[in-house]
Order: sequence, then structure tokens, then C-alpha cells
Amino acid sequence: MKQEDNYKIRNWVEDLPKKGVITFSIEEVYKLFPSISKRGTANALLRLVNKGKILSVWKGFYVVIPIEYAHKGVVPPIVYINQLMEYLQRQYYIGLLDAAAFYAAAHQRPQVFTVITGLPSVRASEKKGIKMKFITKKNIPTSLLIQKKTKSGYVLVSSPELTAFDLILYEKEIGGINRAATVLNELAEELTFRDMDISIFDNTPVAVVQRLGYLLEELDYSELADDLLHKTKAAGILFRKSPLKTGKNCEDCEYSAKWKIIINEEIEIDE
Repeated sequence: MKQEDNYKIRNWVEDLPKKGVITFSIEEVYKLFPSISKRGTANALLRLVNKGKILSVWKGFYVVIPIEYAHKGVVPPIVYINQLMEYLQRQYYIGLLDAAAFYAAAHQRPQVFTVITGLPSVRASEKKGIKMKFITKKNIPTSLLIQKKTKSGYVLVSSPELTAFDLILYEKEIGGINRAATVLNELAEELTFRDMDISIFDNTPVAVVQRLGYLLEELDYSELADDLLHKTKAAGILFRKSPLKTGKNCEDCEYSAKWKIIINEEIEIDE
């Protein structure tokens, strides 16, 4: 590969941040520099990776490392997740503990960056200790997502209400129902069920709604719980007996008639 070709690619990459762009794909480089072979392009990009100028966060997808992250050579996924999901052509939103952190419910710091995506599924990823987990949801509820501004643009985050439902729906992903309750306790001040779009119930198991309502009452957010209950009635949702904790014995357990929840788990939250 000619030194001149390597220089061309390096200059182009280094100029991207001046245009407000910090991500690019290898396909873009192929298109912009058709005279350079694919092997030559790959070698040029590898040199930039080795010099700590760019980071390969996905096969064929790169991030120009911002100055503030140059020392560690690691870029948090929130900086580039929107661009990556556009590249992968997937609907998405930041969810669970990462979403809760946007609403000051950061008691439980996530060890893994969690993204909810549409079909088809996306494999988990780990680059330089940064772990990303992708949870597939059949339908992404776009009306329940909120745009949050970041230094590199914006990201899509689940609304407080959708976050609350997801914490219960995917409680095993975050460490169990008690951890979900702990985060819910901090998230509660951001919840407003009165004006919530009832489309949230379309892809949420009824048992999840019941568990959420029961937990809110247990956490002394009775008004919120009542608002949720009224919303379920407006949506014509019917409850059936369901355990608070799935897969656990329900024999001789107490029962919440209001939420039709078999209380087979004692809720303990971290203060």
C-alpha cells in the first residue's frame, strides 16, 4: 500500500470530528477511496486502531476516539449507540438500569450496557471491557421512547413508565425482583400513569402489570398504583392469579386480591 493512500485515509478520519461526526463504516471508506484495495483499507484502519485514534466497536464499524477518552482508549456505548443501531438497521432503545440512570435512579450502577432492539436479534458484544447486551423485543413501542441529548447527538431511551414495566419484565436480566424493586423505588418519582398511552399494554404481559402495581403499593406509592389500576380498567385488562416471583413455590403464600398476586417472595430493597 502506498504511503500516500494511508495518508489519505488517516486525514479523512481525523477530519471527521471537525464535521461533528465521530463514527464511520468501512463501506464508507471503500466508497470514498475506490482506488485503494480492501486489504489496503483494512491495513490503514488497523494502524489507526493501534495508534489509539479509532476504535472498532463492531465488525466494519468504527468510532473516532474523542479526546476525553483518548487516555483509556475506550468509548462508552452511549456515545455511539444511535449511530451503531442505524448502521445495523435496527430499532432500539436504551433500557433497564441504563435507562433508569437517566432519571436519577442510579443506585444500582449497571455493569453491562443494555439495549432493547427489534428483530432480528443482535449478538452481545464486549470490546476492551465494555459489555453490551441486546434484548430482543418483537415490537419496539416508539411512542413510549424519549430522545435524550448526548455530546455526539441523541439517543433513544425508554420513558420512565416503559422503564418500570421493563424492570419487571426483564427482572432476571438485572438480578431479580428485589433489585427491580430497589430501582423502582428510586424511579417512582418520575412515573405518571394518568396520561400514559395505553399502547404500553399491547406488548406487556398482564402478569408484569400486576407485579408492578403490587410492588408500587408495597413501596408506599399507593396513588401511583391506583392510577395504574385505573389505566388497566380503561384498557379492559383482566387479571389472573400470578406469582410475584416466577418459578418459586406458591403453597401457603399470602395473596393480594387487588392485584391477584400470590406473594411468594418477601421484598427487600437496598436503601
